[in-house]
Amino acid sequence: MGYTVFVKKILDQKFFNKSSVKIAKALLGKFLVRKINGKEISLMIKEVELYDGFNDRASHANRGRTKRNTPMFGSAGRWYVYLCYGMYEMLNVVIGKKNYPAAILIRGAGRYNGPGKLTEALKIGRKLNNKKASKKTGLWVEDRGVKVYTKNIKKAPRVGVHYAGPKWSNKKLRFFLNPSIYS
Repeated sequence: MGYTVFVKKILDQKFFNKSSVKIAKALLGKFLVRKINGKEISLMIKEVELYDGFNDRASHANRGRTKRNTPMFGSAGRWYVYLCYGMYEMLNVVIGKKNYPAAILIRGAGRYNGPGKLTEALKIGRKLNNKKASKKTGLWVEDRGVKVYTKNIKKAPRVGVHYAGPKWSNKKLRFFLNPSIYS
């Protein structure tokens, strides 16, 4: 696969409490780990989308705090899981300072391309909403020493956010690994 595993460090709140773009890029090459029925499944994160603050018209927090988006206003390192199109659970990790709504959607990890396929494969549902990313909850993120170089990170507009208008739908806030480095 072209990488070597050196460490296994669970990412904590400190990791998720930094600049939003920096965190989004830093998540690439980290491992999403899910424990189901005593078995651990770990998948390298390959694609993410950033939703950053009150002014981001594509963000659920754009119109203020609601029952649905409350986790986005909480502490960094918690999960924000919601239902999309009445069919797919979407997994986001909350980032940044408390009361500043920002989250990163995990769009792809391992062989799963697409956030709905990922959550379905890992049996991720709203029971994890607003829970801490930790072994205790059964879903966390690990740094396993994979070094991702900036030249291997690609940027593109987010998917399915045309409703936000051209300024926000064209912002390059989707980050993904160049497929040639892991295929």
